[in-house]
Amino acid sequence: MRRYSILSLARNALSHHQGWPRLWRSPEPRRAYEIVIVGGGGHGLATAYYLAKEHGIVDVAVLEKGWLGGGNTGRNTTIIRSNYLWDESAAIYEHALRLWEGLSADLNFNVMLSQRGVLNLAHTLHDLREGARRVHANRLNGIDAEWLTPAEVKAFCPIVNVARDARYPVLGATLQRRGGVARHDAVAWGYARAADARGVDIVQNCEVTGIEVSGGRVTGVRTTRGAIGARKVAIAAAGHTSVLAAMAGIRLPIQSHPLQALVSEPVKPVLDCVVMSNAVHVYVSQSDKGELVMGAGIDAYNSYGQRGSFHVIERQMAACLELFPIFGRMRMMRSWAGIVDVCPDASPIVSKTPIGGLYINGGWGTGGFKSTPGSGWVFAHTIARDEPHPLNAPFSLDRFATGALIDEHGAAAVAH
Repeated sequence: MRRYSILSLARNALSHHQGWPRLWRSPEPRRAYEIVIVGGGGHGLATAYYLAKEHGIVDVAVLEKGWLGGGNTGRNTTIIRSNYLWDESAAIYEHALRLWEGLSADLNFNVMLSQRGVLNLAHTLHDLREGARRVHANRLNGIDAEWLTPAEVKAFCPIVNVARDARYPVLGATLQRRGGVARHDAVAWGYARAADARGVDIVQNCEVTGIEVSGGRVTGVRTTRGAIGARKVAIAAAGHTSVLAAMAGIRLPIQSHPLQALVSEPVKPVLDCVVMSNAVHVYVSQSDKGELVMGAGIDAYNSYGQRGSFHVIERQMAACLELFPIFGRMRMMRSWAGIVDVCPDASPIVSKTPIGGLYINGGWGTGGFKSTPGSGWVFAHTIARDEPHPLNAPFSLDRFATGALIDEHGAAAVAH
C-alpha cells in the first residue's frame, strides 16, 4: 500500500493535471437563463450556490471574464472577522462569520478556516478610546470581543514589540478570538463545485460587454461568447462594479483603487494569530506554507490595474518592523494588488436598482473576502424574492439619497 501511494504521488506530480477529475463542468453558455450572475469570484459563486440551496433556483449562469477566483478573491490577505462598530455592519459580518464556521461541512470542501484570533493594536489615546468603544458595541451585538493590556498582548503574541520606548508603543489591543483566516482559492473552488453539483452553469472566459434593458427592465447581457437572455441580472464583480452598472445607464457612487499585499519567504511557524495596526498601518499573518502575508492601505489614485506603488510597500515594511523587529532580515518574495470598490461611507451596496431585474453587490472596499458567505446569502435572498433581507436592507442604493450612511471610514479602526 505504501509503495502504491508513493508511485501514485509521483505519477500525479508529473501528470500536469492530466486525468485529474474536474471539480465543475465547463458548459457552453445557453441562450437564456432565469438569472445571470456577472462575476465568478467568491461573492458571485456564493450567490449562485445559495440561490440553488436556499431558494431552489438552478436555472442560473455565473459568467466570469477570466478564470474563477482570478480577481479579488485570489488577491487578498484572507482575513476574517466580524468586530465592526456599527450595528448594521456588525450584523452582516457576524452572519458571514457564522456561515464561515460551518462552511467546510456545508460545501463538503475544506476551506481551511483557521480561527486563530485577530488583534487590533492600540497606539494612541484615541485608539484606546475607540477600541474600548468597539469592544462594548460588539458585546452588545453578541459578538465576541476582548480588551487586552500590553502584557496580555505580549502573552497572546510573544513576538510583537511592546517596548515602552517604541516609536508607536503598544498600549493595548482588541481581540476577536473567532477571527482568523481561510484559504481563498479553496473558497472559490468549494462554492463552484457545490453550485455546479446543484445544476448551476459556470462559464469562464466569458466577458460581459453590455447589459440589455427594455421598458425599464433588464432582458439579458451581451458577452464575448454571444448574447444571453435573462429575467434577472446580478452584478458581483468587485473592482468593476461601476463599469458594469454604467452599461445599464446607472452611475454608482463608487471609486476603484488598487490594494497591495505581499508575502515573504517561508519560515517556520512564528506567528499564530493575525495582527493589525492602523497607526502604523500594516496587518500580518502567517500562511500554512510559512509565508508572512502582509497588507497595508489602498493606493490613493484610481485604477483598474492589478498593481500598486512602491512607496506603499516601503511604508508597509517600515510599519511591520516597528511591530516585529524579529522580521528585519527576512526577504520579500512577491507582491500583488487587487482592485477594491470603495463607497463614500466605506460600506457596501447590496441592493435592487431602479431597473427591474437588475441587482448590484459591490462597494465592499477592503472587507470583501471576509463577507463572502454572508454577502452571497443575503444577495441570493434579494434576487430570489426581489426584496432585501433585513441584514442587507441598510446597504441599499437609497441611502445615498436619504443620507442614512453607515460610516465605516471613521469607525473601523483599521479598514481591512
